[in-house]
Amino acid sequence: MRAFVACLLLVASCGAAGAPPEVYRWTDARGVVHFGDRVDDGVPPAQVERVPLQEAPAPLARLVIEDRGNGHEAWAENLLAGPIEVVLRIEAGRAPAAQPALPARATVPARGRVLVARVAAADARLRLDAVPGHPAAQVRDVEYAWPLGTAALRIEQAWGGRFSHADDENRHAVDFATPVGTPVLAARDGVVMQVEAGFAEGGLDRPEDMARANVVRILHDDGSMAVYAHLAPGGADVRPGERIRRGQRIGRSGNTGYSGGPHLHFVVQANRGMRLVSLPFRMFGPGGILRFSEP
Repeated sequence: MRAFVACLLLVASCGAAGAPPEVYRWTDARGVVHFGDRVDDGVPPAQVERVPLQEAPAPLARLVIEDRGNGHEAWAENLLAGPIEVVLRIEAGRAPAAQPALPARATVPARGRVLVARVAAADARLRLDAVPGHPAAQVRDVEYAWPLGTAALRIEQAWGGRFSHADDENRHAVDFATPVGTPVLAARDGVVMQVEAGFAEGGLDRPEDMARANVVRILHDDGSMAVYAHLAPGGADVRPGERIRRGQRIGRSGNTGYSGGPHLHFVVQANRGMRLVSLPFRMFGPGGILRFSEP
């Protein structure tokens, strides 16, 4: 869950963060994709691409406070190409009169804008929490395709893994070990809802690295969402709003975020009322049906 904070009686601005390190991408004579802060000797400059990087995850939503003379209107703007659910609440100060009363909840369509509440003038700070997905999604039981462009299968962590699959969002996630640069394929038709591709590194500092994984989130027609995570820097080949077909290449695997080695983190999620929950799924792998045990 991500939050956006605004004050009713003032506008705050954030200072600029330090510049992230430069990362480059190039392909060698064998067709292997490389990433690094230095380019190998002998690589022609025309084959080198600088990867745009970021310091923090992009927000899911924006809180807009509009003055209406005798009060304010609090609007939620959805920055994703799929629905989100939001809750507007008081973070600090005296609770103002509001209609509906705070905390107030709303669902915002893809790239849409919704009035969450009308709020009386007050010396207070409002907080907008946002979660991807529609809370009323009716998820179907479908079979997912193998999400990697390789026949090599090695599971690094399955359902309920103690390293990072113990919370609701990831309990039914699977980590497929694979070299950096392996093609990542859509396991199901859908629409690209969210892309984060500007992180450069991975590590085991949980507070620092957890939110710094490059991901592609794809929305399915039943409201569920598949997340493909730990992609390489600049490793997303799709854009928000793009319609994707099963088996289509959507990116390249990597080792960004909270990660102990190169792999693809795959999970199917649904919003269950301002909280993401991972869902059991069936998948056809390189050698047949993959079977996972409940944690």
